[in-house]
Amino acid sequence: MQRRSFVPGAALATAAALAATLTACTGDSGTGGGAADTKGGDTAATTQSAEPGKYKTLPDPCGLPSKGMLRRLLPPGGTESPQDAEKVYAGTADITYDTDRRVGCRWKREAPDGTRHLTLDFERVVSYDPAVSDDDKAQDVYGKKELAAELPSGGSASPAGPTPSTDKSGTGDKPGGDRETGKVTAGGKASPAPSSPTAPSSPTAPSSAPPSSPAGKGASGAPGSDTAPRVLDGLADAAFLNDKLITADSGVHRDVTIVFRSSNVIVTIAYDRWSADKAALPDSKDLQDKAQALAQELADRFNE
Repeated sequence: MQRRSFVPGAALATAAALAATLTACTGDSGTGGGAADTKGGDTAATTQSAEPGKYKTLPDPCGLPSKGMLRRLLPPGGTESPQDAEKVYAGTADITYDTDRRVGCRWKREAPDGTRHLTLDFERVVSYDPAVSDDDKAQDVYGKKELAAELPSGGSASPAGPTPSTDKSGTGDKPGGDRETGKVTAGGKASPAPSSPTAPSSPTAPSSAPPSSPAGKGASGAPGSDTAPRVLDGLADAAFLNDKLITADSGVHRDVTIVFRSSNVIVTIAYDRWSADKAALPDSKDLQDKAQALAQELADRFNE
């Protein structure tokens, strides 16, 4: 039987074609792995992935508010030196392990009219589900925060005034509504506490809470007022404001919180003022106006 002759040129051509085929199949294996929070999957899955968020990194929270805004929220007090004032306005950064995903900063200012605290928290949300966009995931996270805030229905205020001290006897002063159960009737008014038909009436127990003040001058505001805890329209993609007045043994403090979402970033602003004089309630409108001014400035900076 006659043997087939070996042709070196044909063999080399076959080997070269095989090598080219293998290179084409494996050439992309080392690319696309640099970003840890990109949505994975093959080419077909990537094509069908939802939109990524607008923001890939986070700004420095201590350096984002303007100095003028910080001086407005944290007015100078006492006889501190300019060097000490600069240290206050520089803020203190929170310790985080991934500054592309979460950062924060806090400030504290002591003044004759009370101590003020300001805290910023920036969270960048990333969805690892190819079918869910980063914005949709961020909206879900924001929605849970709004739900946890327990804003009154329709944006109306909760019963005005500070949180009452716990009464060890289980009773206590319930002016204007049922503060034990927190039940609210239609129209936003608290339902009166049920009275026992057999128990004799007794004088109302004195309340340890500071005296109430007009809406905007200490109280969170009547239902539907401008100072009631509420959803904020026109601020970023979604926003809400909460306002709480709390008494403690050391004094009274008002906490104003604003949370807003800009694309896939959620910003939380916490601003409060403490006072050792329980009769001098921190002004709700003043704190809210300043916190909202800061929120608008931050939202504008994110959109630059």
